[in-house]
Amino acid sequence: MTGHDARALATPFTLGGHTLRNRLVATAHATAAVAEGAPTHADTAYWRRLAQGGAGMVITGGTAVAAESTLPQRYLTEAWRPEIKDAVRRRAEAITDGGAVAIAQLVHLGRETLGAGTYYAPVSAAAVRSPREASAPHPLSTEEVRHVVDAFRVSAANSVQAGFHGVELHAGHGYLLAQFLSRINNTRTDEYGDRIALLAQVIAAIRSEIGELPIGVRVSVEPGEDSGLGLDDLTELLPRLAAASPFTYANVTTGVRNTYVPGMATTGPPLLESVARLRAALALPLLVSQGFRSVTDIEGALSSGADLVGMARPFIADPDFARKVVAGDERSVRPCTGCNEGCRTFEPTGSCSVNPELGPPGAEFRPAVPLRLTPVRLDRPGSVAVLGAGPAGMECALTLARTGAEVVVFDTARDVGGQARLAARAAHRSGWQKIVDHQRDQLADLGVRVLLGTAPAPAELARFSRIVLATGAREVAVPVPGDLRTLTSTDFLHQYADVVPDAPRIAVLDDGFGWWQGVSAVESALAAGAREVTFITPGHGFATGLSPENRTQLMNRLAGAPLRVVVMNTVTATTADGLRLRHVLDGHESTVAADLLVTVGERLPYRPDIMPADGQSVLAVGDCVVPRRIAHAIAEGRAGAEAVGAEPL
Repeated sequence: MTGHDARALATPFTLGGHTLRNRLVATAHATAAVAEGAPTHADTAYWRRLAQGGAGMVITGGTAVAAESTLPQRYLTEAWRPEIKDAVRRRAEAITDGGAVAIAQLVHLGRETLGAGTYYAPVSAAAVRSPREASAPHPLSTEEVRHVVDAFRVSAANSVQAGFHGVELHAGHGYLLAQFLSRINNTRTDEYGDRIALLAQVIAAIRSEIGELPIGVRVSVEPGEDSGLGLDDLTELLPRLAAASPFTYANVTTGVRNTYVPGMATTGPPLLESVARLRAALALPLLVSQGFRSVTDIEGALSSGADLVGMARPFIADPDFARKVVAGDERSVRPCTGCNEGCRTFEPTGSCSVNPELGPPGAEFRPAVPLRLTPVRLDRPGSVAVLGAGPAGMECALTLARTGAEVVVFDTARDVGGQARLAARAAHRSGWQKIVDHQRDQLADLGVRVLLGTAPAPAELARFSRIVLATGAREVAVPVPGDLRTLTSTDFLHQYADVVPDAPRIAVLDDGFGWWQGVSAVESALAAGAREVTFITPGHGFATGLSPENRTQLMNRLAGAPLRVVVMNTVTATTADGLRLRHVLDGHESTVAADLLVTVGERLPYRPDIMPADGQSVLAVGDCVVPRRIAHAIAEGRAGAEAVGAEPL
């Protein structure tokens, strides 16, 4: 990063009378660390840590303004309730004590229930059904709309009284205020048929309570020609809204529910090319967000006219993101991969696949326990050998190296990364390479020796005092009798670009769990030019193991593709030109034409036989314990290092 670049994103900015220390904003998100509508102490700790990382402004999300906009689990903050002010005050103080401007985003979900069985009827501007819901909502009466205005007023007043510097109104992602802005959803004939009327009244009502404190408006460019809220709509509506009811800043993003958190297939900020147009349309501070990861893109947005750039998941992956990039140390940022796994599952609260320091309530870190294969040895100080340069092994090695330990990493592969490197080879899954590159670069910066393409001989291993096995797992071939060429999903991902041109009809036999191995085989085959892909699963559906965001975006990518899905079937045999199938319930047999079969098999732990030398201790971490997700591998790698560090080195 050049000196000019550093000055640009590090320049302070004044917003509604408050000075932001830089141009980087942690945009609205939440961890669901909320109990009965009130933020918990774990929630407070999360926001304190994030603010300490250097963001100029922090916007808290998941804050509802009315009972009918809550979920049965009550993990949204219930801002209208005065009795939770002390809990909200702790949240606000955590942010302001960390040096950031604190903004509370307020939302009414309207007709969007987030797929939950809510206690209340969904509501909207009109009885227009959401594409994401099974039923049309109750159309709000004129009087009911005025109650919504008051709900926002009360919630904003409560938030500011609790210590927030201002509020942001969520008028994007298809939620209630956006439903009124949309020309497709808002078919009203009363005063609220003017698409800006509700939002203008909400702003005016809040202004009467909080004076000149910041009021932001978050809007989103919704996809599709018939969305009713595209970029043309926003460039028309926002200036009208600012003239009718002045607000402090506009926060512009993209998408609706299940698309507004883009997965790995989105490799750049969707709005970057539209910043100049937005700047020309708006005579007020402009915050642009979604998909920003790199200093290059952030600087590109600022030079195109944005005043602020917002991110959420990069701050979840590395709360020190702002401090590091302002200091010119982008290389040390632990990168968000865009996997949409931990941060979008809320089990029970949000987490992060690549950040082991983000644990559930009551835990300082993500819980992880390495497998100890030998008793603790206390009488043999010395260096550490890590066998395996995948996410678990590299995380273990770099954590140890930061303590000053001497570490050597071995891997029989020619490149680092293990299963993450393989996953990154698949079409639309290159985000995994980011964490591989990060760990590799950190090892290099720490001076750790990484020996690739080799396995240490017993005599070489004997000189180490500690051994950590991070040797991963291997996929088992599914035994399908017959003549058709068959590859495991692992082998297919290694060579799909070469084999598909000679085998244009690809069949994929999934294991029934609907995870990425089978999905990536499908997308990779299509990317390589397959004329026809048949996905066969003993399960009841396609991609059933993916998160809602990942599954929705996958289906959007596959629209129009030559893909056939055959559910509740298995392959009994192959012939020279196809497969024989059997239905798992009624036993009905059928055939499918194919040139190549890809099978998704069970992954089994791989641990090489090691005879420990006298006084030598051995631990195992990651997939070589039990094959799981990358989150487990990284957390166990970190925990393995801490376990080794507890012994004398």
